[in-house]
Amino acid sequence: MLRLVIPTLAVMLLASCSSLPTQPPASRHVKTTLYDSKPVKVETGIASWYKDKRTASGERFDVNALTAAHKKLPFGTKVRVIDLKTNKSIIVRINDRGPYKRGRVIDLTIGAARRLGMYDRGIAKVRLEVLKEIPIMDKPNLHWKPVRVDEYVEADSSTPRQVIR
Repeated sequence: MLRLVIPTLAVMLLASCSSLPTQPPASRHVKTTLYDSKPVKVETGIASWYKDKRTASGERFDVNALTAAHKKLPFGTKVRVIDLKTNKSIIVRINDRGPYKRGRVIDLTIGAARRLGMYDRGIAKVRLEVLKEIPIMDKPNLHWKPVRVDEYVEADSSTPRQVIR
């Protein structure tokens, strides 16, 4: 019995000395993106989905990413795509050029098409809303007030007035 107890205790002692991999502390701040409720540009047309190996922007193509191809919008532009049949919407990032089929306004990745609910249909009549990103602070404890460029601020009586840019 003692022959079994001593090795068991030794193994337990060695196991208690090992350390588990630690996870980084959870962030208290969730990074979110806000968009202006008024779209910069609106376009209506047919959306389709595609799969490819490369993107025109040089990014590796990811069929599950929420990205899309557009003929003219700059890479990185965020676009809300609204399916006019189901009224579902998703936000995608433009990272490729296309579609090259006449009458189509946007090509979605398979992942984006599935999230929008138009994958099985293949094509869908959609409305595109080009979004304007609103910068937000990542430190919520700081308080700030947006100031127009033409407003003047006086720090104290010894500091001259200056334009906030």
